[in-house]
Amino acid sequence: MRSSSPIGIFDSGIGGLTVARAVKDLLPDEQLIYFGDTAHLPYGEKSVAAIQAYSVRIADFLIQRGCKLILIACNSASAAAYDLVKEYAGKKAQVFNVIDPVVDYVRETYADAAIGLIGTKATVQSGVYQQKIENLDNKNQCKALATPLLVPMIEEGFLHNRISHDIIEQYLSSSTLSDISALILGCTHYPLIKKEVEAYYNGKVQVIDSSVTVARALKGFLELHNLKAASRTHENQFFVSDYTASFEGTTRLFFGESVSLEKFDLWE
Repeated sequence: MRSSSPIGIFDSGIGGLTVARAVKDLLPDEQLIYFGDTAHLPYGEKSVAAIQAYSVRIADFLIQRGCKLILIACNSASAAAYDLVKEYAGKKAQVFNVIDPVVDYVRETYADAAIGLIGTKATVQSGVYQQKIENLDNKNQCKALATPLLVPMIEEGFLHNRISHDIIEQYLSSSTLSDISALILGCTHYPLIKKEVEAYYNGKVQVIDSSVTVARALKGFLELHNLKAASRTHENQFFVSDYTASFEGTTRLFFGESVSLEKFDLWE
């Protein structure tokens, strides 16, 4: 496992590109290999067994390409398949998820506070965030709300308009999220609506952007284990399991710039 080896990042689609973008901004010398499992999105509506099967296959794809670390840039996959992917990778690659860094941030920043969480059905129903946060010594409470309309809303481009405003307000006004000190954006799509969520709370609730939190934790992990690259010798690579031209155009929304997507069928 060499420091010059790439970092593998995967998600059910392109939502994880918000995490990849945060990693790229903070760690510009790292080569990234991104895999979006677009043939099976969204993971938030899939069974645990299905998510695990997809995740292990993608992990194998990234290991075969020499990745030193695999970042599961999907909350649903992090909740359902992190332990399995970590066991599968063994000593071949480190494995990182997008849940633990956020929980660590809550522990360091909040004590005896109610923390809100919005995410997919799979993430919320898994109870992973709730269990980890409420098991902290800080006496935290986690109030979780499934917000299934947000992912298709974002992927269809309904951003910063009346439709998105009404849907976001409908969710955030739920009594489930009353009296919280902070709100975790528990889906890698949600950083794209962070400003609208912050506008709803008008400074009264901190909005925790998991993509930035994860990137900072990843940087610290690489430095601690002497795995941080000194310079980037190869271009970043982006793969999807199902390709459409319109989908490639949408990547600009998530990554902040155009990327060239290459199709790779996981099951061939």
